[in-house]
Amino acid sequence: MKTFLLFLLTALSTALVSPAVAQDRRVTGKVTSADDGNPLPGVSVVAKGTSRGTQTDAEGNYSLVLPDNINSLVFSFVGVTTQEVNVGNRSVVNVALSNDTRSLDEVVVTGYGAQSKRNLTGNIAKVASREIENIPVPSVEQAIQGKVAGVQITSLNGKVGQGLQIRVRGTSSVTASSQPLYVIDGIPITSSDQSSTVAPTNPIADLNPNDIESLEILKDASASAIYGARASNGVVLITTKKGKVGKTVFEASAYAGSSKPTHVREWLNTQQYVTLFTEARNNSAALGIPVYSTSSLTNRFTRYAAGDAAGWQGENPKYNTDWQQEAFQDAPSQQYDLSARGGDAKTRFFVSGQYFDQSGIIIKNRFRRLSGRVNLDHSATDKLTLGVNLNIAHSKNDRVSNDNAFSTPMQIVALPPLHPVIDPRTNQLSADYTLYYNPLLNRDFASLQARVYRVFGSAYADYKILPGLSFRTEIGTDLLSQQEDEYYGRETQRNTGAPNGLGSNSFRQVSNYTTNNYFSLGRTISQKHDLDATLGMSYQESRSNFNSVTAQQFPSNAYKQISSGARVTGGLGTETRYSFLSYFARANYRFNNRYLLGVSARADGSSRFGANNRYGFFPSVSAGWIITEESFMKNLSTLSLLKLRASYGLTGNAEIGNFGSLALYSAAAGYAGVPGQAPEQIANPDLTWEKTLQTDIGLEYGLLNNRITGEIDYYVKNTSGLLLGVNVPGSSGFRTQLRNVGKMENYGLEFVFNSSNLVGAFKWNTSLNIAYNQNKVQDLGGTTITGSFLNRAQEGQPLGVFVGPEYAGVDPQNGDALYYKNTANADGSRDRSTTNNYNDAEYVPLGSPTPKFIGGVTNNFSYKGIDLSVLFNGQFGNYIYNGGGKFMSANGDFFDNQTVDQMNRWQKPGDITNVPQARLLGGNGTGESSRYLSKGDFVRLRTITLGYNLPSNLVNRVKLTRVRVYVTGQNVLTFTKYNGWDPEVNSDAYSANPVNIGIDFYSAPQPKTIIGGLQIGF
Repeated sequence: MKTFLLFLLTALSTALVSPAVAQDRRVTGKVTSADDGNPLPGVSVVAKGTSRGTQTDAEGNYSLVLPDNINSLVFSFVGVTTQEVNVGNRSVVNVALSNDTRSLDEVVVTGYGAQSKRNLTGNIAKVASREIENIPVPSVEQAIQGKVAGVQITSLNGKVGQGLQIRVRGTSSVTASSQPLYVIDGIPITSSDQSSTVAPTNPIADLNPNDIESLEILKDASASAIYGARASNGVVLITTKKGKVGKTVFEASAYAGSSKPTHVREWLNTQQYVTLFTEARNNSAALGIPVYSTSSLTNRFTRYAAGDAAGWQGENPKYNTDWQQEAFQDAPSQQYDLSARGGDAKTRFFVSGQYFDQSGIIIKNRFRRLSGRVNLDHSATDKLTLGVNLNIAHSKNDRVSNDNAFSTPMQIVALPPLHPVIDPRTNQLSADYTLYYNPLLNRDFASLQARVYRVFGSAYADYKILPGLSFRTEIGTDLLSQQEDEYYGRETQRNTGAPNGLGSNSFRQVSNYTTNNYFSLGRTISQKHDLDATLGMSYQESRSNFNSVTAQQFPSNAYKQISSGARVTGGLGTETRYSFLSYFARANYRFNNRYLLGVSARADGSSRFGANNRYGFFPSVSAGWIITEESFMKNLSTLSLLKLRASYGLTGNAEIGNFGSLALYSAAAGYAGVPGQAPEQIANPDLTWEKTLQTDIGLEYGLLNNRITGEIDYYVKNTSGLLLGVNVPGSSGFRTQLRNVGKMENYGLEFVFNSSNLVGAFKWNTSLNIAYNQNKVQDLGGTTITGSFLNRAQEGQPLGVFVGPEYAGVDPQNGDALYYKNTANADGSRDRSTTNNYNDAEYVPLGSPTPKFIGGVTNNFSYKGIDLSVLFNGQFGNYIYNGGGKFMSANGDFFDNQTVDQMNRWQKPGDITNVPQARLLGGNGTGESSRYLSKGDFVRLRTITLGYNLPSNLVNRVKLTRVRVYVTGQNVLTFTKYNGWDPEVNSDAYSANPVNIGIDFYSAPQPKTIIGGLQIGF
């Protein structure tokens, strides 16, 4: 490798010596807007084919030394059309740039560099800062929902500050992570859940979305292979805002608003509850099912009513509690931002600060973040540029129990409506009369808070060795410290062995250190051959420490620290680490502005894999043809651009535990207090990466002078060497060994359409994206991996497919629940006869939890200072399993309160209904089956914003440059046939297992948020 690097540098230096000694000349000028003639500060001015460039100052002026053999300047700026100008013999070149927010020539970040979108041979989706600013969500991923083709973003439930599920072109792994790699300003950061509880948190929420200049998602192998072993799930590149030459510009903004649930469900009132369960008891007794006597049932109802025999009787019972409403709270939100941006030709800076505070719709749920950022760039000499990017954040997340805990607020709906909220005998909350634990006790006498201190940033030096050749070195760090405090007062404890309270404290620290060092080359030869290349290395080391301690017996709820507990009952401490050493190279070649070729490769070494497979090699190749540059296309005036591109490459997935390849021992309790150790894991020195081979064919188009633009892509992703625990002979002393076994496929289509429908004083533009993806598990070594409820990883089916008995409805003669037998006949057909015996029904695939189609459409309107943006997004073709259905929609099987549709139960022969006869303790139709499976299709009005920019002549009078007021709604309307709380769901209690997809288990609905805001520039 060293010999190769030396050879390449020698060759590059030789090629550049002649141009380096040629005579240079200075060109100056001014850049203005073609719309209004105002100067444009911060425009990039680059000598074509070189890395030599500058920026315009506050008055739009620039000055650049142009190499003698270069005769073209390229002017680019976010939000305007890139323009290439032939200089000729001129020393003064003035340029007017026209606005075009969807210019195909916009610059996109590619990983260790940037490139014009026109010249890309890979698939990179870009989201600009204006599309994500001031949206009332804690994390940037939620702000881009519905904006990027092929990227599915799912909030697990409506809890604020929670984890998110993100899939780029489907799921590529069964047991390893399927989340993308996040890179901020060139540095990979910690993005995986760090919570000590089952319910995940989201480390990306430590980043202020208003600090982001652009967000690029690398989707195909050509774009992402430069990140090699961690790119199978896609790569998210986040570039933060930089300083600009010119007068310091201040921006201040603030908003405030509130949230409420997007949907609430209907539950039985007291009269309906008593009617249903009385009937259910009588039906069971008539069928000989052991059940409560009539008097026992009456006594139970009286006990539920806190001993008040009259509290549950009659048409207007004394107690008729809507427990669902008790789970929700008033949910205000507010955000305040202040930033400054400016600089001169030597030093540019961007400084910002933000306070974010959002209460969740669920009681006791709240997320707060205080963050600050400093980005500094300094031109020390004509050749050397130094810079620092630094982000500091502190967040507090008031959390609630996971979805599968009785103490979680949403499980409060299981309580019968004849329970009073306050025990009338004591005038206090009590657990003495409720059917299950009352989550309101946790609201008043418990706390669960995660506090995060986060510092991530980088420092760099960029040195121009020769014209067209530069070297950049950067070092970055990501330090995450998370402390979680839990306290449960004596009022909350029920049979836990801690009658005087319980507390715990856990502390996790994750330290990531990264260095990138690479050469960049940009050359134009004979005005027809354009070459840019990157060659470098990267090293990352990560260390994670975790400690926790638990104590019991607290003197009162005023003492919540561990030191106040009379008895320390548990403690835990762990440490783990991993490292990556990587070498990467990329070259892009363009001939005659129409034929494009790209190659890239990365060699990754990881401490996570076996000694025999420590390094992996991940290459890609891509090509493009700008057809509209051909002479036979020149007369087609309506066609602005037609580009065909294709890519093929290999990426990897390394997101597993740090020691999966090693033989491990663990400390074990010995005999009579003597310490000992025991073998825990069998070694596999051949363990290596999951590998994804991806093919992408794309067509980009522009019509009517780019009034209409878009892309169409077809892709195939084949993943092999899935990391699975394979059964081994028991004689080995172990049950399983981690091996590379299995295959998975994703293939699909993506369609992007952008249009400027109206131009002029009234503007209207549309952006539409639709993606189709089909996932299939091809090989698991003949095994099936079982998840929770009905989820499976099964050969020939999508990951997480629901497999179980198929519900056939209700026997109209006797009210029995029926199931299809679905056994195989001799001719290969299925036996579709029905049975009332759950155990006689065959387990069959019932549906996929992964949508086949996802998409979004945005319409932007503007007229004389008024702007309106409307975003709809949706997904189609997936199913959702209601894991709580056998409790909440069980036709009176046990005493949980029921959804109101259970009143449609079968009652007499001839009734046609889908709800079986009510039978207390009868289990009539309550087995896991397709009865609780529903289509998850939805369309959601995700974001709508109406804004108004005050007239400039009015604003200028008070020495301001901009004043804008706006109103934004998030999750305003949802169109769906799903009968649960919300179709955008994947329960946090089960999400740790990648097989568990599409589960709704008392999961809170998404919040509907309305805010009003103000933005000021000065």
